[in-house]
Amino acid sequence: MKNILVYSLSIVCLSTLLFSCKEEYFEKKPLGVTTESQLSNEEGAEALLIGAYSLLDGVGATAGGGIGAQWDAPGSNWLQGDVSSDDAHKGSIPSDTPDMNSFELYSVLPTNLYVNAKWYTLYDGISRCNNVLTAVRDAEGISEAAATRIKAEARFLRAHYHFDAKKIWNNVPYISDTLTDTRIPNKEDIWPKIEADLQYAIANLPETQAAVGRATKGTAQIYLAKAYLFQGRYPEVKPLLDAVISSGVYGLNECFGDNFDAETKNSQESVFAIQQSVNDGSTNSANAGYGDVLSYPFFGVFCCGFDQPTQDLVNAFKTDANGLPLLDTFNQEDVKNDEGVPFDAPFTPYAGNLDPRLDYTVGRRGIPYNGFGEFQGNWVRMPSYGGPYAPKKHVFKASQLGTLTANTGAAWLSANNYEFIRYPDVLLMRAEVAVEENDLATALLYVNQVRNRAKNGCVITFDDGTPAANYKVEPYPAFPDQDYARKAVHFERRLELAMEGHRFYDLVRWNIAAEVLNAYVAKESRKRTYLDGAQFIAGKNENLPIPQEQITNSNVNGQPTLTQNPKY
Repeated sequence: MKNILVYSLSIVCLSTLLFSCKEEYFEKKPLGVTTESQLSNEEGAEALLIGAYSLLDGVGATAGGGIGAQWDAPGSNWLQGDVSSDDAHKGSIPSDTPDMNSFELYSVLPTNLYVNAKWYTLYDGISRCNNVLTAVRDAEGISEAAATRIKAEARFLRAHYHFDAKKIWNNVPYISDTLTDTRIPNKEDIWPKIEADLQYAIANLPETQAAVGRATKGTAQIYLAKAYLFQGRYPEVKPLLDAVISSGVYGLNECFGDNFDAETKNSQESVFAIQQSVNDGSTNSANAGYGDVLSYPFFGVFCCGFDQPTQDLVNAFKTDANGLPLLDTFNQEDVKNDEGVPFDAPFTPYAGNLDPRLDYTVGRRGIPYNGFGEFQGNWVRMPSYGGPYAPKKHVFKASQLGTLTANTGAAWLSANNYEFIRYPDVLLMRAEVAVEENDLATALLYVNQVRNRAKNGCVITFDDGTPAANYKVEPYPAFPDQDYARKAVHFERRLELAMEGHRFYDLVRWNIAAEVLNAYVAKESRKRTYLDGAQFIAGKNENLPIPQEQITNSNVNGQPTLTQNPKY
């Protein structure tokens, strides 16, 4: 059985440590106050490192400035990455957490609670990484091998947190472990420093780790490749991804749904994930999926009806008679839904061809929902507001209640991991590079590996074993030209990674966010009237505003060192 790195708890600094660690199974429990001298050794450095890992889920940042709710800054970025895109609505009801509404309307202000919470959490994570590096530097009796490995993990995590900040705000400061005053300007491009951290991690991390959840050399290679991809540096992406793919370390699971099941997590498809657990002795299931606690349907044990898939997303899963996506026409006609149909009235779901990944991604009426029966119309909190659909990828199975969900407190807290990167992401990044090099054969190879898993893998079935819908998906026979191939790769990323927090940032880095999202709003606003007047402004909405509180806190001699992003 694999050893698993389990993160827990809260405030970590060099003067206060609220957890201990065990080398075989990393479960943190409160110890109380720990002095700086107690941390200046291998055990102390390892403990601080676990604290740096623990903030990957966005839960437990030092409370301050109104920050502290467990769901304010989830590592999954469902609010920034899904709700800000054409994949999801904020959902629930208009008056619930109203500061979230502006993400969908492209009207986020610098004073928005969730903008500040995300900044605060990411830079708390960076601070924890820097504490590790300081502890290792001052440690006594630590072996060179242990020191190098701990530093490599800390620098990988520091890169992760800075990478997240870079893609969210673009203009952000890089905070190193050597700074004596962190109130520095945000005018420097920090990509080179992120890359340097990742390059150090690649050079010094092992190929495998005893504890599942720790970063490895392969993890760092993929992160560096993604950093280059965000900058359009395709020649530098290619050798990194080729090395990972040829290593044989990662692979595709037979069943797409296994990636979203706590019983089958940490599979060959998992590149880097938030390690979540329940019923492990932590207070209030602190290691469970608090970051996604709002993003469930609204019935039974569940709460709270947020992060609802859009009709636009559901329509994208339609396929033609050959099992291929409708790349240009998918949104001309809607997949049949039950909005406006009484809850107790008969309803027959859409009978046309569908990609089977749809029903692992979206809860829709008449389709089995993780052992809770067929999804019902009254499982959506307010269909006239957020639409008739519910998220599904991170939702547990009925059979897991009380074992892989919390048996005390909030029963919907789950041990299901969130995957920052899955192996199909790697294959599709490699396909993207091939398209830009006009190597259409290689692009076709990797796209079809992903599509063939969808074709040959598992599908959602009724109790009698029959498929729940008319599932039909096939590989592409060929890519006739570069433009078609590029569109196919972009579309495949949406289908495969939908509702996983990536969509908005893909649109931005492809420089098509304004085009795609304004077209989406024009069509979707006919169904969701609150979208009337929403507009994505190019040159502004690609990034969130710098939080006003952080600008104020950056003052030196009465002048802020942080500069607001353009047009805010």
